[in-house]
Amino acid sequence: QLVESGGGLVQAGGSLRLSCVASAPYLRTYAMGWFRQAPGNEREFVASISTRSTQILYGDSVKGRFTISRDNTKNTLYLEMSNLKPEDTAVYYCAVGVHVIVSASANEYDYWGQGTQVTVSS
Repeated sequence: QLVESGGGLVQAGGSLRLSCVASAPYLRTYAMGWFRQAPGNEREFVASISTRSTQILYGDSVKGRFTISRDNTKNTLYLEMSNLKPEDTAVYYCAVGVHVIVSASANEYDYWGQGTQVTVSS
């Protein structure tokens, strides 16, 4: 129900825009978020956004560099990533949280995409 795209290989300092399309239109009524996971690491919170974009949270490691947004008319979640660093390399997942407004906890999300790989070279 969630399909991410936009990942790829980019040099440090570059930018990427990730998208996540929700196939079920009712998902537009729920909180959405981005997480990432690098090999050998736990899943890390990146950003979360409420249904009407009135509340947004960012992980400390991406504040000031990443921007989360959503277009409910297109059932799409976005993540604008700039000033990318090698440590941003990971598989990025979008998620939907049915029972939260915004959340940094992966356990509070109910639906997950398959992920898109982002690789930042130094």
